[in-house]
Amino acid sequence: MRVLQLIDTLEAGGAERMAVTLANALVTEVERSYLCTTRAEGLLKASIQPEVGYLFLKRTKTLDLSAVRRLVSFIKQEQITIIHAHASSFFIAALVKWMYPKVYLIWHDHYGNSQFVAQRPKRVLKICSRAFSNILAVNDTLKAWDSTTLYCNAVDVVPNFVSPKATVLETPIQGQAGKRIVCLANLRPQKDHITLLHAFKQIHKTYPDWTLHCVGKNFKDDYARKVFNTLKQLKLEGSVFFYGSCADVPAILDHMDIGVLSSQSEGLPLALLEYGMAGLAVVATTVGDSDKVIVNRSMGRLVPARDASLLADAVLNLIADNPSRMHMRDSLQQYVQQYYSEGNCLKHIMAVYSRIVS
Repeated sequence: MRVLQLIDTLEAGGAERMAVTLANALVTEVERSYLCTTRAEGLLKASIQPEVGYLFLKRTKTLDLSAVRRLVSFIKQEQITIIHAHASSFFIAALVKWMYPKVYLIWHDHYGNSQFVAQRPKRVLKICSRAFSNILAVNDTLKAWDSTTLYCNAVDVVPNFVSPKATVLETPIQGQAGKRIVCLANLRPQKDHITLLHAFKQIHKTYPDWTLHCVGKNFKDDYARKVFNTLKQLKLEGSVFFYGSCADVPAILDHMDIGVLSSQSEGLPLALLEYGMAGLAVVATTVGDSDKVIVNRSMGRLVPARDASLLADAVLNLIADNPSRMHMRDSLQQYVQQYYSEGNCLKHIMAVYSRIVS
């Protein structure tokens, strides 16, 4: 069995990280593991193991038939059995399947706006879903939508997972050790950094020596400008630090104390798993499958989305109660290691692979 992970970019997003993680993990599980990025390379390229076969397709437009032909040629040449397409790469994957029916196609649904799935664009996806042999959804909400909306009868829930890995710290970390809050999220509206900044303003009034550290891609768009304007309006420039995309995220998290997510919508937040694996106490919003990771108050705090006061109060309580914070981080770390480990999720994915090719 030879499996190709297909993704449109290698920027540091959740779907992209899962595609790379899977390609690396499958090296020892299948005959040959591959990864193809269709549109753009990015920070995650450096994380791909040398044993993974790699292709950069350089697709320049949505309907790029020359790129489709190059991918079909690569699949034939390498005798690839399964295309495992992540997120928006379903479109080119379906075109490949229609040109080369011999290959099996699995689509991995990472849709981050699962709170608003009813508003999801679906026309093209429905057409392409006729080519899918199986769908993997990251949470139950997406599974229900995929099962009732798309033309594929086989839909499985496979939660995101994390692999413990050590990286060397390259990013200069600001702030005082032992008093750092981190938010691991690209600057996108659904991540709601605006609410986070208003919450941190309240935290800063009580604990001015604590700092907030935001790690994630800055797309330099209207939303990013709004975030930085809010930062200036709240006069937090000396206490909030934006690092952009970073290749040394595990090492950065090792220097943090509390992890926060202020999202308005999520699937299964990979950041929560990374916080847990790194041994951080966590405060997050009750969206997506956050409650499948933080299952009780001994593992973290969940608050409603878009409520800066409740978000601030939860963080303030953790800062004030160090023994509870230490217990919480240990409980979450043990839970993530047990239920969101690479081994458990790989068994499920390998079972799906074996089922569709049998």
